[in-house]
Amino acid sequence: MSFSRRKTTLGFAAGAATLALALAGCGNSSDPEGSSSAAPGETGSNDEPITLTLATFNQFGYSSESEGGGDYMYDLIAEYEELNPNVDVVYNVADTSNTARENFFTKLGPGGLADVEAIEVDWLPEAMQYSDLLADLTSPDVDGRWLQWKTDAATDKDGRLIGYGTDIGPEAICYNVDAIEAAGMDASREAMTAAIDGDWDNFFALGKQYSDATGKGFYEENAAVLQAMIGQLEAPYEDPATDEIIALTNPEVKEIYDTLTAASDAGISAGLQQWGDDWAAGMANGDFAAMPCPSWMLGVIAGNAPEGNWDIADAFPNGGGNWGGSYLTVPANGENVEAATALAAWLTAPEQQAKAFANVGAFPSQPEASESEAVQAATNEFFNDAPIGQIFTTRAAAVTVAPYKGPHYFQVNDAMVNALRRVDEGTMSAADSWAQFEADVQAIG
Repeated sequence: MSFSRRKTTLGFAAGAATLALALAGCGNSSDPEGSSSAAPGETGSNDEPITLTLATFNQFGYSSESEGGGDYMYDLIAEYEELNPNVDVVYNVADTSNTARENFFTKLGPGGLADVEAIEVDWLPEAMQYSDLLADLTSPDVDGRWLQWKTDAATDKDGRLIGYGTDIGPEAICYNVDAIEAAGMDASREAMTAAIDGDWDNFFALGKQYSDATGKGFYEENAAVLQAMIGQLEAPYEDPATDEIIALTNPEVKEIYDTLTAASDAGISAGLQQWGDDWAAGMANGDFAAMPCPSWMLGVIAGNAPEGNWDIADAFPNGGGNWGGSYLTVPANGENVEAATALAAWLTAPEQQAKAFANVGAFPSQPEASESEAVQAATNEFFNDAPIGQIFTTRAAAVTVAPYKGPHYFQVNDAMVNALRRVDEGTMSAADSWAQFEADVQAIG
């Protein structure tokens, strides 16, 4: 199976028949007798008509029509509606995780959330403080479905499972082949893998070599690299025993800040803010050459640089890293809790996780899906036929640390992102921006 090059996003045109056969045993919308038709989530065609609302952000791989990602191989929303003719799913997608977070916490108590709400791993700890406002999704039908750490993170102190895991984000390094070659450097996958493998010093040295040769930033912005480096610390911002904020006294946090601001001074960061228009244009125009790349980023790159020549190094500085991964939750005060739970269960079943990976590269959080032939045999034509199933399986196995994320994690990390951006943009010196970061963190409480 292979992902084809498209002008808007990932797809499977060249390998569609292969993947369809690989997933046939899982059932699909044209196979009403397959396991998809019997999977958790089917409500049956004789039930009363019902409308369910689903809210996510960015690209989950559920429907290109709502997610704006071009043609996906699978439209999971349409498939669910076909399996359940009585159900109409209204699918709303926020532009960013931050937007979704603000909406979630504004409406969680008073009401007004969707029947199924996606939450991102970085603000999951905040949501866990209000787990009583979310439905308990515990069911023998889903026992053992996910990686244990994925389930544990969404299980409250009373043993209630409040979220069904979607993807995880094992990271590699994606790079623009033409940009690397323009710097006189070897852009083969093997050479780039060898150059990046090792510690962060190797990565920044490679970036300095590139920036010196081209006068351009090597990666998009320091905030993008921050998430990778912070994600390798066991307790970066909060004390796991007390949830006390330790960001200002943790020497590892200050060391990362100093390393990144020095890289900014050296021109290694392009200073293009992630998810902004300049960032998207820079991806297409070769304004930077490399980026930390969780599996779900593949669709973003292909969508923004449709004519680009990109590849993936099967390496990550300092071992492994995980960026992102989300959950589907069901607000307890919703009008359709049972039906919403069924939809969330179906969307996160192994069959659908394999299809979401096919659509946008969202790497499954379930061993049954990630170990399937459909995932393991996956290649991506846009990224020079990179064996993405094998690469991201290897990258997932390299992740050895899951940083502690307490209730203040999102806010502290957001303050750190802003501090780094001020330096990248030249509006503050590194020292002044750190002082502002200190004030921002102290204001959190």
